[in-house]
Amino acid sequence: VQLQASGGGLVEAGGSLRLSCAASGGTFSGYSVGWFRQGPGKEREFVGAFANSNKRTYIDDSVKGRFTISRDNVKNTVNLEMNSLKPEDTAVYYCGAGRAIISSIRSASAYYYWGQGTQVTVSS
Repeated sequence: VQLQASGGGLVEAGGSLRLSCAASGGTFSGYSVGWFRQGPGKEREFVGAFANSNKRTYIDDSVKGRFTISRDNVKNTVNLEMNSLKPEDTAVYYCGAGRAIISSIRSASAYYYWGQGTQVTVSS
């Protein structure tokens, strides 16, 4: 499975962006899909995920209430809707796919397919 993340860009604080993770060479069927981000000088951190096992979404507390995740089975994408963006949300956003169990859904090591990342820059 190959992943392609898209939708990043430059936005002012308070604005919105919608990131999309598309799968090719396969589908997301059977996979959990996670979104992670890596800011300048920071480690990759969990943003949110769609868990295949229970079909639920998990959002990190740092973005809860502002970010949501949805899965579109028709388009074969998992989307990250980002609202009320803040300058600290500036990062490269990556999507990953794997057969992650719930207890490891927040760990990057649980995902073994990764997209190339898409840059999100939020200006103050």
